[in-house]
Amino acid sequence: MSRHDFAGCGALALWAFLGVLARLAAGIPPLQMTAMGMAVGGLAALLVVAARGRLGLLRQGGLAWAHGVGGLFGYHALYFAALALAPAVEANLLNYLWPLLIVLLSAPLLGMALGAARLVGVMLGFAGCALLVGGGAGFPAGAMPGFLCAAAGALVWALYSVTARRMAAVPTEAVAGFCLGAALLAGAAHLLFEPTVWPDLRQAGAVLLMGLGPLGAAFLLWDIGMKRGDPRLLGTLAYAVPIASTLLLLAAGEGQAGWRVLAAALLVAGGGLLAATGGRGRRAAPAVSS
Repeated sequence: MSRHDFAGCGALALWAFLGVLARLAAGIPPLQMTAMGMAVGGLAALLVVAARGRLGLLRQGGLAWAHGVGGLFGYHALYFAALALAPAVEANLLNYLWPLLIVLLSAPLLGMALGAARLVGVMLGFAGCALLVGGGAGFPAGAMPGFLCAAAGALVWALYSVTARRMAAVPTEAVAGFCLGAALLAGAAHLLFEPTVWPDLRQAGAVLLMGLGPLGAAFLLWDIGMKRGDPRLLGTLAYAVPIASTLLLLAAGEGQAGWRVLAAALLVAGGGLLAATGGRGRRAAPAVSS
């Protein structure tokens, strides 16, 4: 694994805390939470960029802004719509198609070889996720709009992640601007569709941590991993997120541990090991300008 792959893994580690922080911020409407979290993350990143004297890097072309803001906002809007329109367990399971799609799309979009070991690895990861998240899933017919939103969100995030490699000329510092743009869109959607809730001290602290981590620094690290690391490896390792998130929720007193957690962890670990050792050859995709 390269240092860029480790950066991507850092994003995955931060995303594992999203469930716990979301529970602490419970009571704040989803779009409002997204807007607040991304605003915190975007402003923090903007301060770092400004301190380094690199604010000029935020001046990117329309394609870069459409890709960045569209990916960040589009995924979260579809994900929250899925949770509102369909049962959460089933919606989450369909949402976790995105790591599988990242691995599969790396071949046609980036020209990267997959190989049998990588394919088996990502399938094991999805099986572990399905075992953990999808236990007792029923998929009622009336929730089809929510299921479609969940699947569409998975596709949006996979396309955003994979095509980031073709946007390698866009510096990671520009993600600060993309976060702020996504925060503005989420805020506008919140005002249109949700009531506003003034957070208490606990909720405000959770949103602050969420913005600095899962909805802030994680996007910067993921950008590095997708542009300079191995998306096939990171896509497979992404299935560790629901496992780690579940373990953190259990540690926080949410739910009880069972055989599903252990079995899912073994499947994800086995899939990640196969992905890490399943072939070295790859052909880099050309970058495009913004």
